[in-house]
Amino acid sequence: MITRIREKICEVKDFPKPGINFKDITPLVEDAACYNYVIDRIASWAKERKPETVVGIEARGFLFAAPVAYQLGLGLAIIRKKGKLPRKTVCVRAPNEYAIEYFEIHTNSILPSQRVLIVDDLIATGSSSISAIDLVKKVAGKVIGFASVVDLTFLNGVECIKEAHPDVDILSLIQFEK
Repeated sequence: MITRIREKICEVKDFPKPGINFKDITPLVEDAACYNYVIDRIASWAKERKPETVVGIEARGFLFAAPVAYQLGLGLAIIRKKGKLPRKTVCVRAPNEYAIEYFEIHTNSILPSQRVLIVDDLIATGSSSISAIDLVKKVAGKVIGFASVVDLTFLNGVECIKEAHPDVDILSLIQFEK
């Protein structure tokens, strides 16, 4: 199944800007068997870590975080780009491969010391992942895992996350070497 999932992920050259080869996961979520397999694998891995809530990162992370939370019987908190959440928020700087952005989460989305699983679609340089972990820790959550579907290993993102947050377990189902 991993091979089938890998084949579903399309590379789009020069998107969103020249020089970036974007990994498009939409064909994966359009295939029910692939999508369900990914959700099952993330949920199974997460269950061993005993999360108390799940956090999804805007926007593609929501595609995986919500069904994982449902499968685990947990709630879902969301991290969005600055200015998208309506109530009081906490904010962190969130640089990525394309730009410098800011992530926000509602101040009351995570309880102090609550065990948190963060889910996103892809790890590239790791900077967005690190920012998301920083944000959850800023609201006193305990990040017990970070799960993604794809790891672009040639960008060393997982290593950067482990350096910044050695206490956080990381799962990536598919690795791309280039």
